[in-house]
Amino acid sequence: MERSMPESGQKTTQGHITERAPESIGNAAARRTGLLVTLVLGGLTALPPLSMDMYLPALPEVTGALNAPAATVQLTLTACLAGMALGQLVVGPMSDKWGRRRPLLIGMIVYVLATAVCALAPTAETLIGFRLLQGLAGAAGIVIARAVVRDLYDGVEMARFFSTLMLISGVAPIIAPLIGGQILRITDWRGVFYVLTVIGILLTLVVWRFLAETLPPERRHEGGVGQALRTMKGLLADRVFAGYMLTGGLAFAALFAYISASPFVVQEIYGASPQTFSLLFGLNSIGLVAVGQINGKLLVGRVSLDKALAWGLGTILVSSLALLLMTSGVFGEVGLVPVAAGLFVLMSAMGLAMPNTNAQALMRTPHAAGSASALLGTTSFLVGAVASPLVGIAGEHTAVPMAVVQLTCAVLALTCFLGLCRPWQKAKAAPGI
Repeated sequence: MERSMPESGQKTTQGHITERAPESIGNAAARRTGLLVTLVLGGLTALPPLSMDMYLPALPEVTGALNAPAATVQLTLTACLAGMALGQLVVGPMSDKWGRRRPLLIGMIVYVLATAVCALAPTAETLIGFRLLQGLAGAAGIVIARAVVRDLYDGVEMARFFSTLMLISGVAPIIAPLIGGQILRITDWRGVFYVLTVIGILLTLVVWRFLAETLPPERRHEGGVGQALRTMKGLLADRVFAGYMLTGGLAFAALFAYISASPFVVQEIYGASPQTFSLLFGLNSIGLVAVGQINGKLLVGRVSLDKALAWGLGTILVSSLALLLMTSGVFGEVGLVPVAAGLFVLMSAMGLAMPNTNAQALMRTPHAAGSASALLGTTSFLVGAVASPLVGIAGEHTAVPMAVVQLTCAVLALTCFLGLCRPWQKAKAAPGI
């Protein structure tokens, strides 16, 4: 069912609507939990980077332990990413029909079981299969966290909340490789999955105990698969929503090209240790978090979301071009420091691109937040899954494919933003579905 956006004449308090329909009373109560809701949702959005990034320092070790080439081992990342993409496509509409809590708890339980089996995988093929299942189940946390934010917030306040979530979830990629590197000092790569299993169990218990239902029965969709498909078709027919969806997906693909290739680029090409790689990865994540907070605290409300998004996309384009020039030898033999600086700038710019594409897209879809969140996440993870194997197509001893993929994604993201979103036009509201 459709929920109307706030009228301009309504009074607000700290960005929240004070004159609400009766069905929003529960959401107002949920917002009063404030920090608790933020921490729970932050934990859910932190689970994907934990699942991906704790494992990154171990990639070179896995190639030897399972007697598999680097391209095959990189498919363990691709499988997890593809699972997260497809899982969101299923869980999002389910959460619009049955509420947020039930699909989330089921997904978390399956995530825990799949992660435990990953730790026992005897072959690369087995690991790939259960990483796919891990991603399918972990998708529940990603898509439902965004839907809960849409249930509780509107407009600028929603953009600010997404930036706050980026601060919390951004801690995960900072500490995840560090934890992974330290785990490798005392055990092998399987220990990473044992730790992830424990984290999954703890987060499941926290969600069960503290996250209340945010979608009341009167706002749920009663239809089945057919209704869900019609809803998604209507969302995709909205040119502006599709533009933000593709822009965010392509920007995420540039980010994931870095995530997938950087362990080999930093450790194999430039000879850094797993601990040095973890420190560099953490610094890049700090840049992303810092810019995300600048976006939420200083820019949102003062600068239009589209302008901030354009700055982010432009920076990603310039930094990816610089990386291509450095890694291709145009400037001669370049060491680790300049390449690391280029990656730092690219990662930091994601702090402008990611929260603003999500906020702009979801502001158009109050009537189907779960389905809209699913489409946003599915697009991002599918495009990222395609980008992942491409970065290793020329082997382990060149960083040029990584830079080419990043530059291509940046160009396409900017093209979609300008060609479909058309930020210079005042877009009409998305039709109700």
